[in-house]
Amino acid sequence: MRPAPFLLRPAGKDYLWGGTRLREDFSKELDMEPLAETWECSTHPDGLSHVCGGEFDGLPLAEVLKAHPEFLGSHPRTKGELPILIKLIDAKKDLSVQVHPSDEFAAREEHGQLGKTEMWYVLDTAKDAHLVYGLHRDTDAATLRRALAEGSVMKYLQKVPVRRDDVFYIEAGTIHALGAGTLVAEIQENSNLTYRLYDYDRTDKAGNKRPLHIDKALAAADLRGKAAPVQPMRVRRYRPGCAAELLCRCRYFEVNRLRVNTERIRAMVPYRADGLSFRVLLCVAGCGMMKLESGEVLPLFKGDCVFFPADSQPVRLHGRAQFLDVRC
Repeated sequence: MRPAPFLLRPAGKDYLWGGTRLREDFSKELDMEPLAETWECSTHPDGLSHVCGGEFDGLPLAEVLKAHPEFLGSHPRTKGELPILIKLIDAKKDLSVQVHPSDEFAAREEHGQLGKTEMWYVLDTAKDAHLVYGLHRDTDAATLRRALAEGSVMKYLQKVPVRRDDVFYIEAGTIHALGAGTLVAEIQENSNLTYRLYDYDRTDKAGNKRPLHIDKALAAADLRGKAAPVQPMRVRRYRPGCAAELLCRCRYFEVNRLRVNTERIRAMVPYRADGLSFRVLLCVAGCGMMKLESGEVLPLFKGDCVFFPADSQPVRLHGRAQFLDVRC
């Protein structure tokens, strides 16, 4: 019998730059203040998501996938482990200026860990919100090190305006930072390697400055100037009750936005994962329901995250909702 999909319950993070919107807008009832991130689909030891309901209720997703590696599919990226991590992020304040290493750098310097290439899908923004994306022009490590010491590093960084529904692909090595007032969904490699380059001289709850990792950050960073990212034209594919558009496809993951609207038609939208890869549905707007092969009906609300094992049972989606559809 083909495996059924299951809901996930996230882990949370209370980083000092976080806010309250994940609780207010996405009903994330986690006992921490602020609530900066929820790790919606994660097998990383720094933040495990757990199964909510069904056969595997209460178990960490990592434990389920260890017992059932076939749930990952036959895609070469899996290699017996979930290769991605999905988050919701509420940046009430500016995030630190940071760099994530490439797979090659991480393998060499971090005992074989994965690097971190990521994608941001912007769910909402404050007026005039921005992010840092790379450098204005080619710069060398000595110049940046001197600017960090003088407190003038921001003049070398490229600021980009951010709007709802934007997509940003942040390749490993790119100096970057989310700006204040930005709410995003993040899809990334399964890694928690971050090298802080600059943190605005902020202090934590105990009055301590957060550690910087300047040597590693400069060694891992791409110091060439970057063109400002341009939002590509998206091609929307239609079928009864549903529209899908590709947001990002790279060697690490593929992300589509799925818009389901079956309120005025009789049909439901069929959905399943094939044998090549697991799939994850993250509901980012609206609500609906998922009807399982058994006839059981699972309500879906904004913020819900559903894991579909590879070669899963087919389901049917109904309602008015938007999902990020993630796979290898």
